[in-house]
Formats: sequence, structure tokens, C-alpha cells
Amino acid sequence: MTDQAYDVAVVGGGLIGSTLAHALGQSGFNVVLLERNAPNALLADNFDGRTTALAASTATILKSLGLWTALEPVAGPITDIRVSDRGSGLYLHFDHSAVGAEPMGYIVENRHLRRTLADALEQTECVTVEAPVSVMSIERNSARAMLALADGRTLSAQLVIGTDGKKSLVRQSAGIRTIGWAYDQTALVTVLHHEEPHRGIAHERFLKGGPLALLPMLNPHLSSLVWTEDTKTAERLEALSDADFTAEVGRAFGPWLGSLTLAAPRSRWDLALHHATRYVAPRLALAGDAAHGIHPIAGQGANLGWRDVAVLAEILVDARRLGLDIGGLDVLNRYQAWRRPDNMTLAAATDGLNRLFRGVAGPIGLARDLGLGAVNRIPPLKHFFMRHAMGLTGTLPRLARGEAL
Repeated sequence: MTDQAYDVAVVGGGLIGSTLAHALGQSGFNVVLLERNAPNALLADNFDGRTTALAASTATILKSLGLWTALEPVAGPITDIRVSDRGSGLYLHFDHSAVGAEPMGYIVENRHLRRTLADALEQTECVTVEAPVSVMSIERNSARAMLALADGRTLSAQLVIGTDGKKSLVRQSAGIRTIGWAYDQTALVTVLHHEEPHRGIAHERFLKGGPLALLPMLNPHLSSLVWTEDTKTAERLEALSDADFTAEVGRAFGPWLGSLTLAAPRSRWDLALHHATRYVAPRLALAGDAAHGIHPIAGQGANLGWRDVAVLAEILVDARRLGLDIGGLDVLNRYQAWRRPDNMTLAAATDGLNRLFRGVAGPIGLARDLGLGAVNRIPPLKHFFMRHAMGLTGTLPRLARGEAL
């Protein structure tokens, strides 16, 4: 017996799934959001050191959905980006004023994003949040998708959307494969307090084992650290005391921010690339990490997920206005055709950049550094890369243009 019927079931209540449920609920869809973790675990107020880099287009999406009012006071603007290579005096510098008055992006603590989304969902009448709950199986027919829950209930929806991460049950239920590979690299993540102010500059410095990124937070003396190294080196760094670890960061990054101390716990993330061979099936769609995961070298992974949200929400809203079946392949294929090229291009670009900058010396290293310097001196090319980093290239959905659904 089906306990409840919905227009859309979103499986996975992380940042991407919660934003999608909010967007669809605002537009009048009857939505259920299913999340396996307890709300208290997701909404703890203690700072865990995790942050997210929001591209300018993502900030616009969140503004269009009415979420930015709560986030702007806690968002650290990125006004400049400086890319450098180890042992080289050449660098690439992006200044936001070259493309407009707005920052190139923002750094926001994940706890603030989670709280803002939870508050918004509470006020969205058309959204039902079920948490903690586990989805055991998904079956689809020509009219509905049926979701069996661990507590014995069964829900149905015209469309089920998987935002449930790289090991997505929704994706597996449709028999959709992924392609990809592990990088033998690990990202160490924390927040550093530094003596000198960051002045809104995001630094990405390429080292032998991978990039070291320092991203400016709202406090001018705090930066989010994402340090990618080969896994063995990362394990050694992880085992160091706090003082020894910050000393290693100082040696790798340089003296520009003065003395460094840890301001949050350290965490580690083993890195891999994955990409679903399809994003859609009858009555089913994938978004965010359920569809794709890329190297963090450019800090764009979550932004791809939010662009998925903006496109999928627009297509579903337009389909319903036209009286079309929101779970039909003719509608869902439009989403896949719009999003796959962007996601695949960025997956390939980040993979290529990681391979180009990782541990390569000699003539290739020299050519790489000369390329950095050349881009820095060619305004049109530099302008293109800046707009790409801001998520402003390609065909933008309405939410990313600052328009309502």
C-alpha cells in the first residue's frame, strides 16, 4: 500500500538536494525530501572546518531563490584569484573588477548553508522533509516511481530525483553505470588563522603532489585550506601535530600571510573522478554528486550541482506549465542535453589541469609556467577564464540570470 503520493521525491538532503526541493516547492510542486541522517547531526552549530566555494553564478541562483539574504552576512567575498606554480616567479592573477563590480565568488561555512536551507524548507509549505529515513528500493512503471522505506512505508511520485551522492542508490536502482578513476591523491581540509589579512584573495599554488588552495573567509584573518597531496604524503601530514602541520603549510605556501595557526579540526578526503553514463531514465533523474564528481583543483564541484538544480527546476516548471509529464523522457532528456556537456567539459578540464601541474618538471614544466604568464598578459583570454571560473559561460538558466522560475 502506498502511504503518500507526491509530484517529486528528492532522495538526499544535502546542499544540492535541499536547494532543489526548495526550488520546486516554491514553484508549487508537492515534494518529499528523503534524508538518511538525523537533522540534529546536520544542523550542529559547532564549526567543523568545512566550507564551500560559491561561484558568482551560484550566488545568483541562491539570490533568485530567496536564500541569499541569510547567507550574505556570513559569506566571504573572493575579489581576486592568484594562481602560482612552485619554484616559479610567474603567476596568473584574476581581478574581479575586470569583469564587473561583483565578487568572483564567496566562501561560506557549510553549517550556515545547511541552516539556511533547513529554515527555508520549514517555510516551504509544499515540501515534506522525512529524516532520518532510509530508502530501501525504488521501482518505476509507466506512471509512477515507488520508493520503499526502511520503516515499512511506501511513497510514490511522478519523478524521483537522486541527489544522494557518489554511491547513489537512485542511480544504482536504474542500472546506470559510472566511468571514472581514483587519483591516489587526498585533500586535507581545515581553516587557518593567519597574521596578515587575506584581502579577499584566493590563492591556488601548485605543488609536486597537487594544489594547495587558501580561500578567503569573511573574517580577514581566516582562510579555508584545501591541500591536495599524494596519499602517502597526505597521511604523513595528517599525523603531524597542529604546530608541525601549520609549519608545513607555511613552507609550502610561503610567508605572505604571516604566522599560521589552526582554527578548525582537520579532515581528509580521498579524491576520485566519476561521471554517470546517463543522467535520466523514465521517472528518474540524477543531480550533483549522484551524476558527477570532479577533482577539486578549481573548486567547482558543488557549483556544478547547483547549476544542475537551476536547469532541472526550470525544465520541470516549464513542462508542467505546458501540461507535459514531468517524469517523461522527452522532458528529462532536455535536462541531460543541457547539463552533460558542461559537466563533462569541466571534469575533463580539471583532470587535465591536475595531470599537467602534478609533479612535472623540465620542458613541460617550463611551458606550463610560460603559459601562466602568457594568459596573465592577454586580456581577452584572461577575461574568458575569469567568466568560466564565475560560472558565467554557456547558456545560463533563469535562476543564474537572476530571474524567477
